[in-house]
Amino acid sequence: MTTVVSLSFISKLRPIVAFQAPTSARRHFSKNANAAFGKTTFRLIPGDLESWRMTSSDDESEVQTTATTPDLETYLNKHNLDDQVFSAISADGGLKVTVATIRNLLNEMMIQHSMNPVGGDALGRATICGLLASNGMQEEQMFQISMKGDGPLRGVVSIVNGKGQARGYCGNPRLSDDFTLQEAIGSGTVQVVKNHPDWPRPYNGITGIKFGDIDRDVGIYLAESEQRSCALAAATSFNGILCTSAGGYLVERLPDCTPETMSHMEKNLGNLVQMNGEDLALPANLMLEGKTPVDIASILLDGLGMKPLNQVTPKEYCECSEDKLFRSLRLLPREEVDDVLKTEGKIEARCEFCSKVYRLGPDDVMKRFAEAEGDPSKDEDFEEELKSKATE
Repeated sequence: MTTVVSLSFISKLRPIVAFQAPTSARRHFSKNANAAFGKTTFRLIPGDLESWRMTSSDDESEVQTTATTPDLETYLNKHNLDDQVFSAISADGGLKVTVATIRNLLNEMMIQHSMNPVGGDALGRATICGLLASNGMQEEQMFQISMKGDGPLRGVVSIVNGKGQARGYCGNPRLSDDFTLQEAIGSGTVQVVKNHPDWPRPYNGITGIKFGDIDRDVGIYLAESEQRSCALAAATSFNGILCTSAGGYLVERLPDCTPETMSHMEKNLGNLVQMNGEDLALPANLMLEGKTPVDIASILLDGLGMKPLNQVTPKEYCECSEDKLFRSLRLLPREEVDDVLKTEGKIEARCEFCSKVYRLGPDDVMKRFAEAEGDPSKDEDFEEELKSKATE
């Protein structure tokens, strides 16, 4: 029997008071797509369930913004060959649009975890939402999304930082395709943790799972816990166990947004729904057709002017190490560690985020205990020990 020590850490979360009531949002389609709900609508009026509806005016003359045609050569990503997170702002500064494609990243994560499409869909959507919602934050800042549901998937966790580095896992990566995503997630809570090395404590937020498709649930979290008026969508598509597209967008209403700009954006969102069609969740069909993040941002900001802000290349990145494994061992009673070594002849641990396996033999463990200094429960002592080892 192999003893497995978990290397993951999930922060305890405290409830955040919601200032906006939850919404019952579904996406409907009509000939002019003006009846779109959920992923293509904004939360405008606190406490008003009907405020998710699109309220576009038919008068195109409302928008007086002059469109700009910036040089986009730096941001082009033909056929979505590379993973990319692209962000832009409208010419009047009233709206921010962020679009992501992460097909390569998701395929890499699925290989690491020997993951089936249901788990891949859940992890992909959670990672996309994390990359979109955290865009623009400092490189050292961390953003974690945890879907704590009672479904057979047994939850999904995604962690990203300001550099676009991502990692994550789901509780049951080999769950069969007999379940829909909503069934796999089940009912429970959306939990978000944001942290920075300089913060005295992390920011924690929590809302209930209302839909189980992750992106709408994260969108509701942003509206209720962070009061961010936004339209969020994330989706994936698969051919067997191969991810063929994975991406999404986030449109945020900024404080200076005028009603005319807002109305025009709602029309653009309706056009995007029509272009995607009903075969796959928004915006998976568009990405399968070769639409890049710049293309989708251009559609969303059509007639509003588009000023590029930045782009990030998402990459799989894990912080696990043999030193962190030994730190976990030091936090256990010494007699328990000795008992495992006596019974198993080694310490073996698998990282939940990247599935890398670490093994420490009895001699190595005894040597490390003899050389260990400081308090393993204190981050500053652990970092100091790593610095001293690096200078040896």
